Amino acid sequence: MTTDIPLDAPIFVAGHAGLVGSAIVRRLEHEGFTNILTARRDQLDLRDQAAVNYWFRANRPQYVYLVAGTVGGILANSTRPAEFLYDNMMIHATVVHAAYLFGVEKLLYLGSSCIYPRLAPQPITEDALLTGPLEPTNEAYALAKITGIKLCDAYRFQYGCNFISAMPTNLYGPNDNFDLASSHVLPALIRKFHDAKERGETAVEIWGTGTPRREFLHVDDLADACVFLMKSYEEPGPINVGTGVDVTIRELAEIIRDIVHPTAELVFDTTKPDGMPRKVLDVSRINSLGWRPTIELRDGIAATYRWFLDHQGSGIRGVAPAAVG
Repeated sequence: MTTDIPLDAPIFVAGHAGLVGSAIVRRLEHEGFTNILTARRDQLDLRDQAAVNYWFRANRPQYVYLVAGTVGGILANSTRPAEFLYDNMMIHATVVHAAYLFGVEKLLYLGSSCIYPRLAPQPITEDALLTGPLEPTNEAYALAKITGIKLCDAYRFQYGCNFISAMPTNLYGPNDNFDLASSHVLPALIRKFHDAKERGETAVEIWGTGTPRREFLHVDDLADACVFLMKSYEEPGPINVGTGVDVTIRELAEIIRDIVHPTAELVFDTTKPDGMPRKVLDVSRINSLGWRPTIELRDGIAATYRWFLDHQGSGIRGVAPAAVG
């Protein structure tokens, strides 16, 4: 069933300034929606239930994209687990509860593919959730995201709320985080190769063995999927969003090298963690609904690097080795 959402409906994008949120705003604007609600962190602390309730009472959104959160790669997840667990659980709890209190018609909660067990059968189907131990390097973040999924399902069961959950694979694109101390592997590698080229260095260090396999989705494809699901999906539990195609970290690094710094040599630091050995999603459910991605990986990386070059003066930082997310 497809829902016809009025173009003037008040739509709250929680986390609008981030990688995913900014892409959803772009997509909504492209489709002609005119009443997109946003709130900066200095305007609204999403961890504060009273503040969130006040904001919902004043603004009365009909639809909510809950894509806010504290995120990062292996280094950030490994060194800040309390922050990742607390911030994300609180953000999910306050927004979901306020959406229930103030009669939001539909909420889409965005999780992460790290919710699935470390050794889940590949490609990973949605029913793999909670069937085995999590990857230790991002356990805190994964636990928070799993709680968010179950929270949406609990409010659906107890109160009849139309809250849905989507689980994207690894993301990249405009407005990504290129701070190498906290970023995911793809933007971190772009930054590493760029910095090496600027310094005239021929060797680029990469964490791990290069053998883990990862799937990557351009954030504009994810935004398209989120708008699609908001209009046409109403089931409990997570639905995967991805390409269904994975590459090794070595292959990813080679693509980025060819685009950014073709003469560079790859140097793998095998004393650093690899993370999950493979992570690729089974996307047959969302494909069966009629949605597929359109941006090829090499084209998406090239476009992302152009964005990086255009925005180097916008607070992009980084001093640490690339890490696999």
